[in-house]
Amino acid sequence: MSKRSIFQEEHDQFRRTVRRFVEAEILPHRVAWEKAGTVPPEVWRKAGEAGLLCCDQPIEHGGGGGDFLHNVIVNEEMTAAGGSGPAFSGHSDIVVPYLSVYGTPEQKERWLPAMARGEVITAIGMTEPSAGSDLQAMRTSAVRDGDDYVINGQKVFISNGHQAHLLLLACKTDPTARGKGISMVLVETDRPGFTRGRMLEKIGRKAQDTSELFFADLRVPVSNLLGQEGAGFGMMMNLLAQERLSSAVRAMAATERALQSTVDYVSEREAFGRKIADFQNTQFLLADLWSETMVHRVFVDDCIARHLRGELSAVDAAAAKLRASELEGRVIDQCLQLFGGWGYMWEYPIARAYADARVDRISAGSNHILKLIIGRDLLRPARA
Repeated sequence: MSKRSIFQEEHDQFRRTVRRFVEAEILPHRVAWEKAGTVPPEVWRKAGEAGLLCCDQPIEHGGGGGDFLHNVIVNEEMTAAGGSGPAFSGHSDIVVPYLSVYGTPEQKERWLPAMARGEVITAIGMTEPSAGSDLQAMRTSAVRDGDDYVINGQKVFISNGHQAHLLLLACKTDPTARGKGISMVLVETDRPGFTRGRMLEKIGRKAQDTSELFFADLRVPVSNLLGQEGAGFGMMMNLLAQERLSSAVRAMAATERALQSTVDYVSEREAFGRKIADFQNTQFLLADLWSETMVHRVFVDDCIARHLRGELSAVDAAAAKLRASELEGRVIDQCLQLFGGWGYMWEYPIARAYADARVDRISAGSNHILKLIIGRDLLRPARA
């Protein structure tokens, strides 16, 4: 792939550090973790020691003092290595910003250093059985009772849910107000009333634990409220751009990895006395896939640069995630075809990539919902 202009020498050095960590601590255990459906907590602590968690957080909060590009590098190297766990991105790119932007000094001091060290694993609880992309329809409630909130309800499809020590929970503090009734509450998972359901069996991302979570008269102090009561929906909308950009980053890394592995394979594999790479169909197909990938790589890198400057709009982030995930699915499907029967075997990385890619068109906002968001924004002047 072509040289990218958004990284500096310090980022290149950090990438080498991340790559060494992935090769030593992730890849040798991939198969065992996939069978277990989760990863051991020790790998989180090792990642913290290596500086792979909360990279963009200030040093005084235990972070690496870097920028979002350091998070990008962790996401790219984890994805490019083909290891589907652990879900560092959900921890560093999604949960941490809520605390960093909206947390009180006490909340930051209590949680962020431990999160950066990998001693506290986090998850975000948004999705419910009856409320996926329509977050305003969530039913999990947090009712004020003196100095506590009493929480009841359930969440589903929660990444890191099986081993999380801390949940960032979206819940209704006013069930009559739809979006304006949503608040974000920090929930320690050792509190009475919290129960983990089964680990869900997924098509892909098998080493990333994904769970159902249940809350029955669980009490947390009011001091666990993040930001203002009723402001949760606005907080989510404000921070979804980074979540969607991170999804686009991972999708592009998976796409580029699939292309490279396919080029390597067809350059060695023979059929009818010739290398598969010698057939014109192979060359034309790979040329199309490569050029499409390069075009979108430029757009995603531009989105990253604008995000660093605080200029990335929610609509552009939605477009980046939409197109990157659609491209990922199409490219990996065509790459797998060139592997023939071997591409359908789980032992081949292209098969894992094919299974892992499918969720990217669902998570961080279903692509159908993203099209609706983009379409409404485009037509807003016409409707005014």
